[in-house]
Amino acid sequence: MTIKSDNNNFLTGELVSRDFPLDSNNYLLIEYPDFITDEKNKKIRVKGLGEKFASINSFFMDYLKEYHIPASYIKNHSKSVLKHISFQKFPFYVKILNIIDKRTAKIFSKREYEPLNLPIFEYHYDNGKDSFVSESHLTAFDFCTYEELRLIGRICSKVNAVLKSFFERRNEILAEVNCYFGKSEDKIYLIEDFTPRSIKTIPIEKNDKALNPYKLTTPNQLRKYTDHLFKLTNT
Repeated sequence: MTIKSDNNNFLTGELVSRDFPLDSNNYLLIEYPDFITDEKNKKIRVKGLGEKFASINSFFMDYLKEYHIPASYIKNHSKSVLKHISFQKFPFYVKILNIIDKRTAKIFSKREYEPLNLPIFEYHYDNGKDSFVSESHLTAFDFCTYEELRLIGRICSKVNAVLKSFFERRNEILAEVNCYFGKSEDKIYLIEDFTPRSIKTIPIEKNDKALNPYKLTTPNQLRKYTDHLFKLTNT
């Protein structure tokens, strides 16, 4: 049974029933379906996608834990379901940009995909085009405290540094990644997202054959880019 909740709107995976014989309130199961939803709210489906989403997410969660980054992930429950510490999700996410995206390029009259010397950290309250908000929005509406925002910012900086290094060793640039957070017993955890909807990488060396991760509009493109990320986690 899938649990539908207002706090689940931003999760790539879907929250499923907590059916544990012991300590049932301490864990969540998150299932990854065989599709992602694009900016136009259209579902792009590929058979077997959920298993690879779960594999990619679990790999990066374990990898980041090695660098003492707090993550809610515990272990794989099945091929497409991950077991997490029970958490209350913050109703916003942080988009980390290491290159200039289309929106930023338009605002500042810069060239799209140009590398940034320092990362940009954006707060987003929704998945639509007009989702950008400020820190004061988040604190004014009591979504979090200023201290929690500072901690989330520090975690994001560390996530970015670790993942940039990971991809550079594989001749890729981490262009963008979205970080979602949850809270459990006054502790803040990274809860996701390392699916193609969030994580964007491009080759260090220009490659005309490489897929543009910002333009995944067909099942074939989504499958190829997911396979690309999956391969990077196995090299």
